[in-house]
Formats: sequence, structure tokens, C-alpha cells
Amino acid sequence: MALPLIVEQSVPGRRGYWLPPSDVPAANPAELPPQDQLRASPPSLPEVAEFDVVRHYTTLSQRNFSVDTHFYPLGSCTMKYNPKLNERVAALPGFAQLHPLQPAAQVQGLLALLYELEQLLCAITGMEAFTLQPAAGAQGELTGLKIIAAYHRSKRRKRPTILIPDSAHGTNPASAALSGFTVVQLRSGPDGLIDLKELQAKLSDDVAALMLTNPNTLGLFERQILEVTALLHAHDALVYMDGANMNALLGIARPGEMGVDLLQLNLHKTFSTPHGGGGPGAGPVGVTKALEPFLPVPRIRRVGRRFAWDERGAATIGRVHGFYGNVGVLVRAYAYIRTLGREGLARASRSAIINANYLRVTLREAFPVPFDRPCLHECVLTLKALKAQGLSAWDVAKRLLDYGFYAPTVYFPLIVEEALMIEPTETESKETLDRFVQAMRRIAEEATTDPELVRRAPHRMVVDRLDEVKAAREPNLRWVGSPAQSNARVLP
Repeated sequence: MALPLIVEQSVPGRRGYWLPPSDVPAANPAELPPQDQLRASPPSLPEVAEFDVVRHYTTLSQRNFSVDTHFYPLGSCTMKYNPKLNERVAALPGFAQLHPLQPAAQVQGLLALLYELEQLLCAITGMEAFTLQPAAGAQGELTGLKIIAAYHRSKRRKRPTILIPDSAHGTNPASAALSGFTVVQLRSGPDGLIDLKELQAKLSDDVAALMLTNPNTLGLFERQILEVTALLHAHDALVYMDGANMNALLGIARPGEMGVDLLQLNLHKTFSTPHGGGGPGAGPVGVTKALEPFLPVPRIRRVGRRFAWDERGAATIGRVHGFYGNVGVLVRAYAYIRTLGREGLARASRSAIINANYLRVTLREAFPVPFDRPCLHECVLTLKALKAQGLSAWDVAKRLLDYGFYAPTVYFPLIVEEALMIEPTETESKETLDRFVQAMRRIAEEATTDPELVRRAPHRMVVDRLDEVKAAREPNLRWVGSPAQSNARVLP
């Protein structure tokens, strides 16, 4: 028998339990907790009306910034919208209610979708084969590096070094180090691109691969990519491309035709599943034909009109994720690709490029652009001139909250001082971008006329600016005594 949920009156011998109405069978004493685990007195539970609770939590949710409520221009971490149609597709019982241990014969529909998704990703990127297992971009990087290590082991040689440009995605060095490689950084040239002389000077027979991001974190396309990949291949080294910025290339350019040997795609970013808050994610890895034997197992094989899991693979690196990978994100990506089609994907990339360049040009008078030439999906500004007023990119990011905009990425890439990286994506209208430009220009004026206003921002949020260092070292996730004892000040 279920225990009563409301605790108000005592039951003789069982204090702290609600006395049920006479028409409700009494609880069997044997089903109650032991006496020493019962309350001595009823708890002090507030009596709150349902609509008060609903209003409270609805109000809290309205204080959040999200892609459904605000422009969310995080660079290199696109907070793209997620079409509600994709959500409905992923929630269909035939996908959402499957058990990962069901026999392949009972999940033919899902296997067909995953198999076709692999083929679509091959067509989009120019790679020969994919694994859908990795559950995030960083896990995709790790998977790619494991494949690189396995490839060189198969050649019976040691290649301990990975070259990584300073303009690459931020997780690349960590993934390489975690995989046991030594990381050697390549300094960018004055144009923000890979310096071929720097590459040649550091390229040797110890190099296993080059990890690059193209377009890089400055939003710039590596114009000498064919020369770069040819140099690596001359040493029988591989070229790994971080596909986090693939949003700029869909339907326009294919990494496989640039000489790239393997890459990961961030499906949660490029194909419409926003990943704020740490998840969900999916980081499929695509490879050339020569690297296909090293892909994780199981692989999906088509036998006639049926699909099956293939656990074979003498050279495989093994599993990197349980079961099929993050299926919900994979289904959303499939729906997104099939909805847009080839022309729609290309149009999305072109719109993202137009939006980023519109912001670059309209904002460069207020905030200089360190590499002021046409960019792709994102642009990077430098706010170092604000140091004369004692301000920083951090202060501008905080002030943007007062104008109803979530802040762009700050202090990355590291090669730009006081960097502000803005990625508008293809989904934002010109009206939204114009409001953002207006807010940025007003902040630039405030920095000159009233720098203290910017330095102390935000002013219109429920919580004042945090002491970030103290909050990280002493996280206080609830009020203790009064708001004054918290790491944040609540505004009246």
C-alpha cells in the first residue's frame, strides 16, 4: 500500500503521519518505516496555491536567456534554433521508446535512418565513411585521434606529435594531450591563417597529424588548405579537421576535396539541436577509405533490404560509446537535412556568412576588427581600445544583458586581445541584427561618456554581477540566512 503524501496529524503510535479518512483503508503497520525513522512532529510545509507555484516557476524561466527568447550569438558554439518539427520527429514512439538491447530485427526503421544519415553526411563532407557513436564534438576529436594513433601503429612506427594552429578550436590541444600525443603549436601568420613557413619548420617525421579548424576560430577560411594538406601527406602524416564550424561550408565546400583525412561534425550545433547547458550532443567522425578499417564498431551494414550490426573489424579502435550513440540528436539532424535538402543547406550557410559579414562591417567603426576582410560564419572584434577607460570585453558582455542580448563569446580566440566573437547564424533576421548593432554602438558611447555604468553592469538583471572567482571556489547554490550572505546581490 502506498504511504500517505500529506503529513499533518499524528496516528497513535505512528507520529507524523496523516490520519486518512474513514473510507480509506488504514496503512498496514508492517508497511510503515521503522519507528526511529519517523518524524517527531509534522514538517513545516507551506500551503501554496497551485497557480502561485506555476507563476513562480514561470517567472523564473522568463529570466533565462535562450534561443526561444533572445538573440544568442555565441561564437564557435552556435546556439541555433531547433525547429519544433524536429522535436516532434525525435519524440515519435518508434524512436523515443526503443530499448537499446532490442534485436536488430525489431529496430529496422531506426537502423535505416542511421544508415541513411551516414550516407548523407558522406555526401555533405566528401568523406568515405562515418561513425555516429561519439556523443559530443570533443569525443569526436578523441575518436579521431585514436584512429590516427591506430593508423600509425599499423605502419609500425611512432609518431608522437600533433601540430595544432593557434587559431584552432579550443578543445583540440586537450584532446590531443589526453590521447597521449605531444602538442606543438603553430603560430598564425599576419593574415590570421596558417603560416606555411611556420608549418614547414615544424613538420617532421615525428608528426602524426595536423589538427586544424577550417574556417578557423577567427571565422577565416584557410585559403592555402590544398598546400597545407599536401605538405602533411608528403610526410605520410594525416590531416584532421575540426568540423565545429561546418555551418559555413554546407553545400559550398567539402573537406574531403580539400585533402582532409578525417573530421568530426557537431550535429548538435550545425544541424539544429542547441546544446546550451552541456548537452545533448553528437560528434560523428568521417574518414577516408584508407582509415575506414579503424572506425569504431559496431557498424551498420545493409544486407539486401535489411540492416544489421557488424561487430567485425580487425583494426577497429573498439567502441567509443554505448549502443547507437546519442540517437535523439541523430534523428533531429536527419530531419533537418531531409527538410532543407542540398539547396536549403547551401542557402543556410550563405545566410550565416552574410549575417556575420553584416555585423563585421556595421560594428567595425565602434569596435575594430583585427583581421578586417570577408569572414565566413562568425566575426571577431577586439575591444582592447576600451582599456583606456579601464574597461574590458567582459564589461561589454555584462552590459549587453541590460539590452536584452546574451553576450557573444569573450576572450576567444586567444590570439586576439580582448576578443569578442560573434556568430549570428543564418536564423536571425536583419531587424534582430540591427537591434544588436544599436545596442553595441550605445555601449561604445557609454564607454566614453560614463565608463562606470559599463564597468558595473548588469543593472537590470535580478542578480547583480557575481564575484566570479569566489563563486567558482565557494559555490553557493542556495540562500543562507539572507541574500546578503550569497555571492550575488539581489536587486530590489
